[in-house]
Amino acid sequence: MLLHHLRNATFVLEAGDQRILVDPLVGRKGQAPPLAVVRSRPRLNPTVALPQNAPSVLEGVTAAVITHYRRGHTDHLDRAGRRLLKARGVPVWCRAGDERPLLRRGIDARPVVDANAAFVGGGSITAFAAVHGYGLVARMMGPGAGYLVRLPDQPSVYISGDTVLTDTVRAVLTDERPDVAIMAAGTAQLDVGRPILMPLDEQMEFIRLAPGVVVANHLEAVNHCQTTRAQLAARIASEGLADRVMIPEDGETLTLRA
Repeated sequence: MLLHHLRNATFVLEAGDQRILVDPLVGRKGQAPPLAVVRSRPRLNPTVALPQNAPSVLEGVTAAVITHYRRGHTDHLDRAGRRLLKARGVPVWCRAGDERPLLRRGIDARPVVDANAAFVGGGSITAFAAVHGYGLVARMMGPGAGYLVRLPDQPSVYISGDTVLTDTVRAVLTDERPDVAIMAAGTAQLDVGRPILMPLDEQMEFIRLAPGVVVANHLEAVNHCQTTRAQLAARIASEGLADRVMIPEDGETLTLRA
């Protein structure tokens, strides 16, 4: 299996004849307002352009997965992403409750309700709750989901989504034992409250719990993310975990194995 990382939490899983697009933030640089203006430099989002290989990676997409959209999280599905999904007419798996606004926009949305729901290529997909922050801020951010994707003869992939480290996340890592775990690592923070993604201490626990390789994304593409690739790499090295984690650059392709 190949993982083509594009930007932020946007990537494509390529397995056989399947190309599965996750959380498409595919519009031009600087098209959206800042997500924080006090705690972070108030830069327009996304703060970086798509890599040059993005058109070829997006060509031939056969399906998509959206981790959260109910309250308009445009850093995971922007206007250009909606247009792309509508134009391609591909099936789009989402959390229950997010399908209604997606269907209204002409997107073939399919809520993941049942455990091991049918997925592309004869595979299955299971949704797990993601909690986007702590306390009142988490309730304001709205519900999200992580997904465990299983395809025949391919490594299993846990897309944890935008979440802090919860007992549910821990249980997926220890009980389901995914071969690959995708971790949103940017330590995003609004101008009020605690972080809305795992802080570094939680990320280190996530890595230690993961039975296989961890791929860190959601880095250096939206202005409210506090952690850089260099900071994350340094912390991982100091913890002796460097051989467990991949931190792709925008446009990089990773090879994933069981």
